[in-house]
Amino acid sequence: MFDIDFWREIFQSIDKNRTRSLLSGFTVAFAILLFAVLFGLANGLNNTFSEAFVDDAANSIFIRSGRTTKAHKGLQAGRRIQFKNEDFDYIKSDFEPSIEFITSRIYRNVVASYKNEKNNYLLRAVHPDHQYLEKTKISKGRYLNQLDMQNSAKVIVIGDLVRQDLFLKEKDAVGNYINLSGISYKVVGVFKDDGGDDEERIIYMPLTTAQNIYGNNDYVDQINLTYNPALDLNQAIDFGLDLEKQLKARFTVAKNDQRAIRISNMAMQNKGINQMTSVLGILILIIGFGTLIAGVVGISNIMIFIVKERTKEIGIRKALGASPKSIISIILVESVFITTLAGYFGLLIGVGLLEWASPHLKTYFITDPSVSQTLVLMATFTLITAGAIAGYLPAKKASLIKPIVALRDEL
Repeated sequence: MFDIDFWREIFQSIDKNRTRSLLSGFTVAFAILLFAVLFGLANGLNNTFSEAFVDDAANSIFIRSGRTTKAHKGLQAGRRIQFKNEDFDYIKSDFEPSIEFITSRIYRNVVASYKNEKNNYLLRAVHPDHQYLEKTKISKGRYLNQLDMQNSAKVIVIGDLVRQDLFLKEKDAVGNYINLSGISYKVVGVFKDDGGDDEERIIYMPLTTAQNIYGNNDYVDQINLTYNPALDLNQAIDFGLDLEKQLKARFTVAKNDQRAIRISNMAMQNKGINQMTSVLGILILIIGFGTLIAGVVGISNIMIFIVKERTKEIGIRKALGASPKSIISIILVESVFITTLAGYFGLLIGVGLLEWASPHLKTYFITDPSVSQTLVLMATFTLITAGAIAGYLPAKKASLIKPIVALRDEL
């Protein structure tokens, strides 16, 4: 196998039959290239879906209020629906088995200043559970806790970009005080968020603090929760629909009024995404394996032709005393060598095309397209095996015939 003369003979055979070798290599390289590109594009779409929800829990439900668009039970259309703390408590207690985390939200725009630095930011007043809904990562200090809620403490947690804006070169913001529209708050934590720059320009404070300072009431703008992870997607969808039904009844809203109370359930989106990616995955598998089958058929036909073409050569080898084993091995090694080299070349081109096209594919909702090397290597191995089997059978048959018959070039 590792004899220099043996390999020299293989390279001489490849060089002598360049067209045949190029056809064999092209069939394999194209099959692997197309296989890699198809699966890379599929992975890119999956990455896009994953990034779309990177900063929110995958099992989130967002409950928003608006104005009624339909008259119902003597109440006029245009009535504003306003959530309160009691609505938060109602959802938390009555739907407890189906809820993992829950929080209310209040939104405000504030001017934040520290020493000579000043800027505008979005303020979110929340419950401590909000950390897990938003996937907030504390990089310094701590998040809001229940004691802050009970005491209506004047404490805040700021995004890392807020820290960079206001504290500039100072190493630590935790423990310092920031002025928010005329009121000083102690920074107890700094967070980072995979959602990007917008998420890291947010300031969090206890919900009760905001209610006492901004309006002295128990109003909330929004209620968010995560459903119990033990629920499957269908159960989570049913939970969301039941929640919407109960809230509409609580606020005397018509069942077909879509604006008064709006519930966005990630379970519905996840189910749709799962269905789409499953169909896409099946299509990619069919096309990908169809490409491989075409490659297998192509390399098989070429190998049969190669053996047929070398019938006289086989006869001469047998006449000179070559064993059937040596005849078979030289044909198989040549086949495996060409297939392996071409497969690797096709893989390089496929991966290179994906990397080159990656920045341009974001326009088509394909993010960071890539393909598993293990998957492509398995596909290459399949072609190599197919080429070896396709070459072995006719080579075995040719190696067993008598030299005088082989020299007639008839198998």
